[in-house]
Amino acid sequence: MAAALLPETAPRLLTPETLRTAAKQSQGIHLVPLSLRRAIKRYLRDQDKAHMNRKVLLLSASFERAKGTGAELAAAATRGALLDDPNAPAGAEQRAARWKVRSAYGDIGLRYREDETVAYVASRMPAIYAACHRVLREVRRRLPDFAPAKVLDFGAGPSSALWAMRAVWPKSIERVNLVEPSKEMQRAGQSLLDNLKGLPLIHSYDSIQELNRSIEKHERGHDLVISSYALGEIPSLSDRITIVRQLWDLTRDVLILLEPGTPQGAKIISQMRSYILWMEKRKCRKNEKSSARAPSNEKSIIAHESSLKNGAFVVAPCPHDGQCPLENTDKYCHFVQRLERTSSQRAYKRSKGVPLRGFEDEKFCYVALRRGKRPEEAWPLDGMKFETLKERHAKRKQEDLIIDYDEQFPSEEDEEIHVDGGDSLVAYASDEHELSLFHESEGAEEEQTFRADLGGGWGRIIYSPIRRGKQVQMDVCRATKRDASEGAFERIVVTQSKNPSLHFQARRSLWGDLWPF
Repeated sequence: MAAALLPETAPRLLTPETLRTAAKQSQGIHLVPLSLRRAIKRYLRDQDKAHMNRKVLLLSASFERAKGTGAELAAAATRGALLDDPNAPAGAEQRAARWKVRSAYGDIGLRYREDETVAYVASRMPAIYAACHRVLREVRRRLPDFAPAKVLDFGAGPSSALWAMRAVWPKSIERVNLVEPSKEMQRAGQSLLDNLKGLPLIHSYDSIQELNRSIEKHERGHDLVISSYALGEIPSLSDRITIVRQLWDLTRDVLILLEPGTPQGAKIISQMRSYILWMEKRKCRKNEKSSARAPSNEKSIIAHESSLKNGAFVVAPCPHDGQCPLENTDKYCHFVQRLERTSSQRAYKRSKGVPLRGFEDEKFCYVALRRGKRPEEAWPLDGMKFETLKERHAKRKQEDLIIDYDEQFPSEEDEEIHVDGGDSLVAYASDEHELSLFHESEGAEEEQTFRADLGGGWGRIIYSPIRRGKQVQMDVCRATKRDASEGAFERIVVTQSKNPSLHFQARRSLWGDLWPF
């Protein structure tokens, strides 16, 4: 089948194979790096297993209580310097209750004591690492020329995002600023990073204010700013907006916000996304008015400078910069990453009366924003011509329909089994292939693949596709205008009879992949 873009539309040649490669953004079961698993084991080495099981259960219960606590604290008229948990249990479990600490810029989140920090590292850190790695990996694929040197991690915790950044960009990161109010989390992150070689320059701060006081104003810009699982611990919308605005001011290029894949987490991401896009559009309108009043010989200079400094667009997951089409609906945008459970998770996490699975699914929602104007790209299906199934069958030759039975069934020589005498007792499938934390082979392989551009022609598959017979139904968030200023949520149906090539791609598409238009 001949499928090519018209020369006047785009100079590159797109085929169904390159479309499938570019659209693939989902990741199979994720294997936590061997170096991180060993670091977690060293950190938990002196912990008693019976006490650890109790700590993990108490941490899980405190997270459940914090969901309702945030809503009540957000609606409260006044707040004290130290906010008690209104859902905290009485009696012996009072020691496990969570507290919220008031700072100069609002409620910064949950306080983690030593036992809660240990339980967090044992049960939650691998899953958060897997979610961060999935998001950062997609940012690298969508932005192949982006190699951050200076990074800010807000709400760093035990440095889960730092481990993921080192795996995705092993050679470019030179300096990392960590903002984490919990001293116990800071100590845990330092302990996990001990004995690692090739670390960038790392500085830890208790707040954004302390970070701004410690560095010069001209040095506050960061190539990459990430906030993972932190905004949800701040109950007030005004406090969240204040913090996100400060993070955006510290962002020189890309800002990533990552939250749990819950309705509340999706709402937070949608609100912060809308606020940043609205704020940058307002700046662009003000600059246009100021440039209109400027002399004619200075208008082009002002317009060029404003286009470089102002403006923002969504890199992922949204294919457009308009209002989220899932707002005010019973659905919410989120994704899932499956990971193989580490030995600490299998040892300390408990299931509800059933055997613990060897994997778990981490649901998350996120947004990655970049400064500047969205590039204008040709849509991937512009000028492409696909054959129907009837047209494809009409072009078949008679000799292609002859079946060679000798080639269909292997001979006895082909069925020889080669026995490997090596040790097969490997704890993880990745151990025999992993030489270091840096997945250089994976990066080299991805350098050769075709990438999806940042134009509005790539939609996002939300939820799992439904495969029924010879048709596939997909819920896709897509751009409705060429400049990606507006978007919509649509149900796409692909049938084998009308388009066998796209039907083949649809059958292999997963939740979170892209879909070409």
